[in-house]
Amino acid sequence: MAKRKRRNAGQTETNTRGKRKRCVIHGDEFTTPDGLVLPMKLKKYWNRRHDFFWRFDEGIQIDEVGWYSVTPEVIAHDTAERVAQLYNKPGDKQYGRICVVDAFCGVGGNAIKFAEWCEHVVAIDIDPVRLSMAKCNAELYGVADRIEFILGDFYQLAPSLVADVVYMSPPWGGPEYLDAEIFELDKMPFHSAKEWLDRARMISPNVAYFLPRNCDVKQLADLCPELSCDIEMNFIGQYFKGITMYYNDLADICSSEARVIELDSSDLAGLPK
Repeated sequence: MAKRKRRNAGQTETNTRGKRKRCVIHGDEFTTPDGLVLPMKLKKYWNRRHDFFWRFDEGIQIDEVGWYSVTPEVIAHDTAERVAQLYNKPGDKQYGRICVVDAFCGVGGNAIKFAEWCEHVVAIDIDPVRLSMAKCNAELYGVADRIEFILGDFYQLAPSLVADVVYMSPPWGGPEYLDAEIFELDKMPFHSAKEWLDRARMISPNVAYFLPRNCDVKQLADLCPELSCDIEMNFIGQYFKGITMYYNDLADICSSEARVIELDSSDLAGLPK
């Protein structure tokens, strides 16, 4: 089992027209420069909106749960690029010849990146509104034709699915998960971390599993000791965002030593469309 740090630079917001427009705060809400009224508890997420989607200003759709749960784009890109290497043919530089299941696609952040790097994506979510938002966001990024959107419960659907890789980021319980010193993997909402992983392994042993940064490393290692595993700590700048567990063949890709990289908006702008 390997343990590594992966560091990505966050998006920086620039203003080419002079002074940046600011939000207007009124009570327990704030109004964005575009006139959107949001609760104050989402202010810190809105400030980082370009970390989540670098094309946010072009019409990205996102709800409150989406703000809490969407993966920052540089991390989603890194995961997708790594997964795409699994079955790439020699000389392939763009698409991995694989099918990926995104078990909890939410508003589509990870599914979009997988579709940019992989041949086919099955994006599942139990909420019809968020699934519709994911479709719209995928269309904005120009990859909706490579994503199959399914409304349903991943835990129930898993036995009937066929794919090369499963990506999972199950519900963590909202932002309150950070209140605990250690995130207890056996107390996740709906099912334990191991139960979710066992379900994914019904589809493929090649699993990428995104979990909170306050997980206990020993608990992570004990989730599936029979499979090779690479624990990757995901950073945006100096901010420790989360942990990605790579299992089976995915663990053998770039897992021999720690990697520290920097990605910025120019890197993202050059990604395949």
